[in-house]
Amino acid sequence: MHLENVNTIAFRIAITGVVQGVGFRPFVYTLAQRLGVRGWVLNHSGGVDIQAEGEQEVLTAFIVALRTEAPPLARIASLETSPVAPNGHTDFEIRDSEVQIGRFMLISPDVATCPDCLRELLDPADRRYRYPFINCTNCGPRFTIIEDIPYDRASTTMRVFPLCDACRAEYEHPADRRFHAQPNACPVCGPHIWMSESAVQLDGTSTVDVSGAAAGSSTEETLRFARELLLGGGVLAVKGLGGFQLACDATNAVAVQRLRVRKHRPHKPFAVMVATLADACAVCEVSSAEAECLTSSQAPIVLLRRLPAASAGITIADEIAPHQHTLGLMLPYTPLHHLLLRDVGRPLVMTSGNLSEEPIAKDNAEALERLSSIADAFLFHNRDIYARYDDSVVRVSQLSGASARESSKGHANGEAKPVIQMLRRARGYAPYPITLPFEVGQVFAAGPLLKNTFTLTRDQYAFVSQHIGDLEALETLEHYEAALATYLHLFRIEPERVVCDLHLDYLSTRFAVDFARAHGLPAPLRVQHHRAHIAACLADNGWSRERGPVIGVALDGTGYGDDGTIWGGEWFVGDYDGMRRAAHLESLPLPGGDAAIRQPWRIAVAYLNALVEPEDHPMGFCPGEAGLIRQQIEKGLNVPQTSSMGRLFDAVSALLGVCHEVSYEAQAAIELDQIASLARDWRPYPFVIEGDVVRLAPLFYALLESLERAVPVPNIAARFHATIAHMVLEVCLRLREETGLPVVALSGGVFQNALLLDLTVPALRDAGFEVLLHGQVPCNDGGISLGQCVYRPLSAL
Repeated sequence: MHLENVNTIAFRIAITGVVQGVGFRPFVYTLAQRLGVRGWVLNHSGGVDIQAEGEQEVLTAFIVALRTEAPPLARIASLETSPVAPNGHTDFEIRDSEVQIGRFMLISPDVATCPDCLRELLDPADRRYRYPFINCTNCGPRFTIIEDIPYDRASTTMRVFPLCDACRAEYEHPADRRFHAQPNACPVCGPHIWMSESAVQLDGTSTVDVSGAAAGSSTEETLRFARELLLGGGVLAVKGLGGFQLACDATNAVAVQRLRVRKHRPHKPFAVMVATLADACAVCEVSSAEAECLTSSQAPIVLLRRLPAASAGITIADEIAPHQHTLGLMLPYTPLHHLLLRDVGRPLVMTSGNLSEEPIAKDNAEALERLSSIADAFLFHNRDIYARYDDSVVRVSQLSGASARESSKGHANGEAKPVIQMLRRARGYAPYPITLPFEVGQVFAAGPLLKNTFTLTRDQYAFVSQHIGDLEALETLEHYEAALATYLHLFRIEPERVVCDLHLDYLSTRFAVDFARAHGLPAPLRVQHHRAHIAACLADNGWSRERGPVIGVALDGTGYGDDGTIWGGEWFVGDYDGMRRAAHLESLPLPGGDAAIRQPWRIAVAYLNALVEPEDHPMGFCPGEAGLIRQQIEKGLNVPQTSSMGRLFDAVSALLGVCHEVSYEAQAAIELDQIASLARDWRPYPFVIEGDVVRLAPLFYALLESLERAVPVPNIAARFHATIAHMVLEVCLRLREETGLPVVALSGGVFQNALLLDLTVPALRDAGFEVLLHGQVPCNDGGISLGQCVYRPLSAL
C-alpha cells in the first residue's frame, strides 16, 4: 500500500492543440515514469487531460518537459494547470478516451513516412518488410481516415481491420513507438494492395497482362506488375493517401504525352516524384531551404529550377513542363510510394487522379468509373479514404530577411530566412488552423469560385479547408459539400454568420445564400474579392487590429468590383474594419469576357485599340481577327471593363508572341515569367499615374518600340516585370506620402510570380516599407476564404 508523502501535491493539466495521434500519451507516460510522477493521462474530445501527483520540484520539471520535450508532431496550443487534492495514486496509467459533448480538438494532418518506418520497410529482417501500409505514431494517415473524435481506431476507417496479436501488443504497450497508433497494421491483419486492368480498352500501348495481380495476389506480385507496366510506358492509377494519382515514367516522353492526351491536359506541368533527395539534386537546383521542404513531414510538391541538360544526372522528359525551366518535385510520402519509386528505378509523374479541373478520385469504384479512360491499370488498396486530399505545392523564394509573421510581430534579429510561398494548401498542412489575432465567433466563409477553399472559425482558430478546386462542376460542388460537412462535424462548429463573395453568380455565393437560409441565419455578408485578399494577408501575418491600417496591393486576374467592373490591379488603404480603394490600373475592355481569358490575343488587340493610335498598331498582329474584335468593342457586345493586372500580363504575353491561347489558368503569364528570367535588362518602361489611376499607354508605346527595334523578347519581358515592380513601389510611395502608412501587404495570384516578387519586395524594403507576405495560406484565391471570415467593415455591424 502506497503511503502518501506529506509533500505530495497534485495538478490537473488540460492540454489542447494537436495532441492526439502524435504519440502524446505515450510521451506523457514515459515522462511520468522517468520523473516518478503518479496519476493518469487520457484523450477526450477537446484534447488531453492529465492528473499528476508528486513533489513540487518533480511536478514543476514534469510540466516544463511537457512543452520542451513534446513529440515532434505535437503542437501545443494551450497548457493550463490547476491544483487539486491528491488521490493517492500509486502509479501512472493511460486511461480510456472520453467523449465530451460540444468539445473539439485540433487534428493532425497526414504525415509522411518517418525515417524509422522507412528503415523497417526496407529491412528484410523486419516483419513489415515491404509492407505498403507501415506507420507509427510519428507518421502515416491522420485526417484522411478520421470520421470522429476522440481520435481512436474505432472512429477511423481502420476499424474494419482487427489487430493481430503482434500488432495489438505494440498498440497496447506505452513504451512502444506504435502505442495507440490508430492506423497500425501489418501484412497479417492490415490493408493490402492489388492490381486491376482498366474497365475500358485503351489504345493498346500497354502490353503488360495484370490479370495475375488481381485481388488476392501477393504484395510482391502486385508490385512486380506495377513496375512492368510503368517501365513499359503505361499509365497507372495509384490509390494514395487522400485519393488516386496517375503515374507514368517521367523519363519517357511518349508515356508523358499519352497521359496528357488522355487527361485532357495539353500544357499544364505535371508533378514528378523522385525516390530520394539525391535524385532531386540530380534533376534540379536544390537549396538547403528547398531540401528542408522536400524532406519535411509535410512532403509537399516543391517548385524547383531545372538543371541544364548537360548538368542533370537524371533526364526528365521536356513534356513534363513545356516552355518552363522549373519542375514540381516531391519525395515519396507513403510506404507504397517508396516501394514503387525504388522498384521502378526512375522518376515518376505523380499527378492528381482526375480529368482536368475535376476533384481527385477517392474510392475504388469511383476511380474505375472516372479514370478508366486514362489509366491502363489500377493499383488499389482496401483502406478507405474518408477525406479527399490533394498534394500541397510550395515555392521557396530567393528573398531573404525575417519571415512575414516575424516581421509583423516586430522581430528583428537580423537572421536571414527564405520566404516559403504556399501555392496550394492541402495534404500535410490542412486542417491545421491559422491562429487569428482576435476571435470572430463561429463563421462560415464560402470562398471564391476558382481555387476554392472555405474557412470555418471557432475561438481563435480559422480552419481553412484543403484545396477544393474550381467550383464549376457538379463533382467539385459535391466534394465541397462533403468537406464542409466533415469540418463542421469534427470541429464541432455551428456557424453564427455566413460570408461570401460580392459576385452573385459564383457557385460559392449561391451555396452560401442557401446555407444561411437553411440554417436560419441572416443573409451572408458579401465581401469584395480583393479586400478579402488583403484581409487574408493580414490574418496570415497575425496582424492585430491595434496595429491599424496598411497599404494593401492586390494584383490578380478576376474579381467583381464595387462598380460592377472586373477588378484586379488594386491598391487599398485600410484594415479588417474597412478598406478604401486608393488606386488602380485603368479599366480597359475585355472582349468576350471568359473567351478573352482563354485567348489572350483578344486582350492584346483590345488594349492596343484602347491605348495606341491605329497608325501605331503593329503590322500583322492577328490581322483578320483584330478587325472583328474592334467591331465587337465598338458595338459594346459582351465587353466588360477590367482593371486586372493578370489580364495585363496576358495582353503583353500575347503581344510579344509568347502565348496567344491558354489551356490552363495563368499560362500566358507563367510563360512570360519563364522567358523574362533568362534576361538581364531590368530597366522599367514608362507609365503615368493620374490621380488614383495608373495609365498604361506609355507602357504599350514603349513595348511596341522595343518590338520594332527587334529587342530580344526575353529582355522585353524582363523590363515589363521590372515596370510592374516599379509601378507597385511608386503608387505605394504616393500613398505613404498621403497617409503616413509604412506597411504594405501584398496579395493576389499575380504575386505567385517569383520573378515579380523578387523584384518588388526588395524595392519596397529599400524604400523603408515593412512588407507583409503570405506564408500559411496561398496569395492566390486559395486564401480568399480566410480574408472573408476576418473582414467585417464597421458599416456591416
